[in-house]
Amino acid sequence: MSLRPPGVTPAGRGRAALTVLAVLALLLGGYGLLRADAGLTTRQVTADGVPLTEVRAADDGTGAVRRPGVVIAHGFAGSARLMRPLADTVARRGAVALLLDFAGHGGNPAGLPGAGRDDTASRASLEHDLAVAVAHLRGRPDVDPTRIVLVGHSMGAGAVTRYAAGHPDIAGTVAISLPDGGDLPDARPQRLLLIVGGLEFPAFRATAEATARRGDGRRMVVVPGVEHISVLFAGRTHREVAAWVGGAGGAAPRPAARLVPAGLLLLGLGLGFVPLATLLTGRRGRPVAPVPVAPAPAVLAVATAVTGVGVLLAPVLPTTRLPLAVGGYLTGFLLVTGFLLAAARYWPLRLFAAGPTPVAAAAPGGPVPTTGGHTPLRPVVAALLLTGYAVAAVAVPIHLGLTWALPVGVRWWLLPVVTVGCLVFLAGAELLTQGRSWRYAAVGALAVPALGGAAVVGLAPGFVLLVVPLFVVLLGWQAAWAAVLRRAGAPRWAPAVVGAILVAWPVATALPLS
Repeated sequence: MSLRPPGVTPAGRGRAALTVLAVLALLLGGYGLLRADAGLTTRQVTADGVPLTEVRAADDGTGAVRRPGVVIAHGFAGSARLMRPLADTVARRGAVALLLDFAGHGGNPAGLPGAGRDDTASRASLEHDLAVAVAHLRGRPDVDPTRIVLVGHSMGAGAVTRYAAGHPDIAGTVAISLPDGGDLPDARPQRLLLIVGGLEFPAFRATAEATARRGDGRRMVVVPGVEHISVLFAGRTHREVAAWVGGAGGAAPRPAARLVPAGLLLLGLGLGFVPLATLLTGRRGRPVAPVPVAPAPAVLAVATAVTGVGVLLAPVLPTTRLPLAVGGYLTGFLLVTGFLLAAARYWPLRLFAAGPTPVAAAAPGGPVPTTGGHTPLRPVVAALLLTGYAVAAVAVPIHLGLTWALPVGVRWWLLPVVTVGCLVFLAGAELLTQGRSWRYAAVGALAVPALGGAAVVGLAPGFVLLVVPLFVVLLGWQAAWAAVLRRAGAPRWAPAVVGAILVAWPVATALPLS
């Protein structure tokens, strides 16, 4: 005798459990983000077109006491929000922190000249924005103008060291992951802390070592177990920066106070997609005619060749002129590769087709070979709602807990352009693999070594190597949601439509404007 309640299936119980876990993760993540600001006050201002964020400890009644001031500069494709944990740390130690969005980054709608190239125009723009931030901080009544410290990461590290070298009144400088120090004059800046992650590319460590040897009052710290981005969230990094800045003690650093809750929001929204997709789409009823299926090795071989052609053609496409550093090349690659993947479905893969696959033999995790049972508008409405959900799932946690993720300026028209590129690529992968989930994921994964190899040999911008980890995460996330949609009986076009915005949104909002 079964003890299962009438009408409750194992699949239904699984969706209920996912719903509970999703709600719990969302509640914990939201609460954590609310608590991250405890004891701090924040003020947003714009000076000479540069968005600035002031962070200081809550008023303790000693406003007459002047505090150290710290300008914190982000790296390429970063933002003030990415550096917020460092601002929180120094603010809790008694300093006034000032974050800025360089031109082309975050909430700054101005383009960065030569974005992606370390040329004269780009350096001049960075120096201008940094000078605006320093002047603003010096003018604050609770800041000691003789105790201004500059902190920068990657591109920002280069900017702050060059600025401090030409302004001896800067009290101290921290360069995290400095990309190049060869053009710094010997002995300037004098009080310089160099921090590098133990897992970063060897060139970053070599630069830090060489720069540390070229002046007095310099110190180098290697933070073990972290790479180019995670070095910003390492406890050792925060302790070293706080000590270099000085200040009055304070609580222990909490570098993950925003990152962990944002991760819980991502988890909750990711899990919540499963019951929502099933609710909105539902399974369909009657079988459709099976389609010929090519062997997996043939599919992957063709996909490998196509991605190779894609990286060769992308540099000569008009998309490279889009005012989005790296994003223009990436959009062109996705467009041409997607078209070629779709074309390959009909030739040459048709030559390898193994004939119709019976409905009953459909591969686990593949498309549900059924149709019908929907009103004509239901799939469209469901796709629109799930696309909106995808926007919230990717933009809200990233913006609240990691980096800037809202369109500004020309990003409003760049976003649909990048989305079209992602849509063509994902639709092409869907056609080529006939919606078989593991093949689909493998085709997406082939884009990663192709883009990385193109950057290494000079076909793609070098900064593509920094974008590839984000691309891996987004493609994996999209492939998982595509499998959910197939199992839920969604139309064949739904995974590409929903997934396109999921992949395109961070690319269009995070990469620098040029």
